[in-house]
Formats: sequence, C-alpha cells, structure tokens
Amino acid sequence: MKLAVKIAALVAILFGALTLFSGGKALFGGPEARAAVGNAVPFVLWFNFFAGFAYILAGVGLLWAKRWAVRLSALIAAATLLVFVAFGFHVWLGGAYETRTVGAMTLRSLVWLAIAAVSLRALGRAGDIRNA
Repeated sequence: MKLAVKIAALVAILFGALTLFSGGKALFGGPEARAAVGNAVPFVLWFNFFAGFAYILAGVGLLWAKRWAVRLSALIAAATLLVFVAFGFHVWLGGAYETRTVGAMTLRSLVWLAIAAVSLRALGRAGDIRNA
C-alpha cells in the first residue's frame, strides 16, 4: 500500500477522534461547554459529530486496504460539501452562526477531498489499494 494512503488513513482516524471529542463536548458537555460553542448551527454540529464515527471507520478501512473505505471517503467528502452548502444557505437566509464554522467546514472539506482523492488515485491505478 502506498505511503500516501497510510498517511490519509491515519489522518482520517485522528481527525475522527478529534471530531468526536470536540463535537461530544459541544453537544453533551456542561453549560460552560455549550456556552463556548456560541451560535453553532445545530445541523452542522450534529452532522460533524456523527461524521466523526465515519471518519474513523474510513481510516481503519483504508489501513486494512478495503475497497469500501475508498467509497466511504468519497461519500464523506460529498456529504461534507453538501452540509457546507446547506450551512451557506443558512447564513444567506440570515441565520445565526459562528465565523469559525466557515473555517472548520473549509478544513473538513479540504481534508476529505484530499483523502478521497489519494485513496481513489491509489485504487484507480492498481485496481486494488493493497497493491498501490
């Protein structure tokens, strides 16, 4: 397996763990933790929290060279972009939001587009990521 795929897998797992930690704290933490979130958009917060589980699953699947993990990575990238667009509509319609959400969603989108691209490239060239 290519080093790039292994790095992408480890990034996915780490990103997932950090997402679950921060999202869990924001959603299930005490009043101080919830207050620190500010004007977080609930559907974005919940999506990101649940996506954290998918991040870890995709990362483990890539480490194990599973073809489904490549498709899951692409699905995560696409879903993240769709939620980002929905967030944009929320903002455009005058909904409250935190500016840091724009940065966070940009980072999530770029990370998952990169992970999907690396894993798809490895699969596309070799037909099987174990041999890539």
